Amino acid sequence: PILVVTLGAALVAPALGTAQSITPSRDEVVALTSEWTGERFADGRPKVPDAILDRMAKIGLEEAWSVLRNKGFGWQYEGRFKGVHLDETATMVGRALTATFVPKRPDLDKALTEKGHAEGHVGGRNSWPIDRLQKRDVYVADAFSSFEGGPIIGGNLATAIYRNSGNGVVFDGSVRDIAQMETITGFKAWVRDWHPSYNYDNMLVEINRPTRIGTMTCLPGDVVLAKRGGVVCIPPVLAELVCKTGEVVQLRDMFGFQRIKDGVYTPGQIDQRWSDEMEKDFSKWLNDHIDSLPVAREQIQELLKERTW
Repeated sequence: PILVVTLGAALVAPALGTAQSITPSRDEVVALTSEWTGERFADGRPKVPDAILDRMAKIGLEEAWSVLRNKGFGWQYEGRFKGVHLDETATMVGRALTATFVPKRPDLDKALTEKGHAEGHVGGRNSWPIDRLQKRDVYVADAFSSFEGGPIIGGNLATAIYRNSGNGVVFDGSVRDIAQMETITGFKAWVRDWHPSYNYDNMLVEINRPTRIGTMTCLPGDVVLAKRGGVVCIPPVLAELVCKTGEVVQLRDMFGFQRIKDGVYTPGQIDQRWSDEMEKDFSKWLNDHIDSLPVAREQIQELLKERTW
């Protein structure tokens, strides 16, 4: 018997001499992120509203991780980073622009460079994702934890990243020119390491397709929440829920700490399901302190409307 396999046009094309584009079409990005029904960038990435990004900056990694885990997204956190400008208050929030690097192979390197130049990209491939960054983007790149010969950015590209996005980077890979990066006010970086060599052992193969940072999967347009303790990539459709849940947890914790400190309740009472009287006390406390809490007044008012006591 003879096994006959029929390949679709998309699979046959490379054999006919048409290299895959590094950058997907808008339709491909929309298909990858089809659950998002809101505004999008021209490249198809979900554009989560700025107001949500502002709220997200105050949310803890723990609250975000818990929401995602409960929704079935179990691999959206990664830690074990070194960093630039990562003090105890370091926070970066933005929309992911993704890139993937692999170990360098000359024939593929040549084919992808020629394909990209024919599509209008300019210069070396390391700069191509950076050219596409928009304000409030975060550049997220998988460089397979490459070290010597692997730095995918240095001082010049870091400057361009901050100029284009007003943010920084999350890399599973190394960078160079740390001293120069530290002079860029506002730029932040979560990276695996740094090395004085330049990028000669890896190559860019994809922009704005799914990528991996350690054990975390990131899609283009994900909301990146980066703090000193690590990074969470949040699907756009869950971003508002993460904010809302995180704000409630934050407020309940503040209330609980204060009531324990004042001797009103014991730690055992706070750490179990609250009684109706405690819930009423919490609602009153919210209303009494509405203008002095770290959550915006309009969010607290919305929370109070939803409460039944």
